Amino acid sequence: MYSETTRSIKVTVQPFYLEQHSSPDENHYVWAYHVIIENCGTETVQLRRRHWEITDGFGRLQEVRGPGVVGEEPVLDPGESFEYTSSCPLQTPSGFMVGDYEMETRSGENFLVRVPAFSLDTPQQQARPN
Repeated sequence: MYSETTRSIKVTVQPFYLEQHSSPDENHYVWAYHVIIENCGTETVQLRRRHWEITDGFGRLQEVRGPGVVGEEPVLDPGESFEYTSSCPLQTPSGFMVGDYEMETRSGENFLVRVPAFSLDTPQQQARPN
């Protein structure tokens, strides 16, 4: 598991390889990642936007930006959390992801919450962070 806290918002990510959706002979590898976003602070926040940087085993970078996560813009009161699972395909058997979420307070202040870098490795790869 990978965790990072920014301004009392804790983001934890657990990636896992989806062998049943992957086709190594066709250079198609798929991972899912489960995210928990916890509001450990004292103010209510809403997740407005996401930004991902996805790097494959050859160092090719793909950026993804958009509103919310999995079609939602969750509101987190102090002590609340939000969980979701998404997926990522790559053309290589390893890679990594890192990103951030844009949060908004009730007063309209926006700030970025960092998503920790996490490694995407197939079980056949040597265990090593990218």
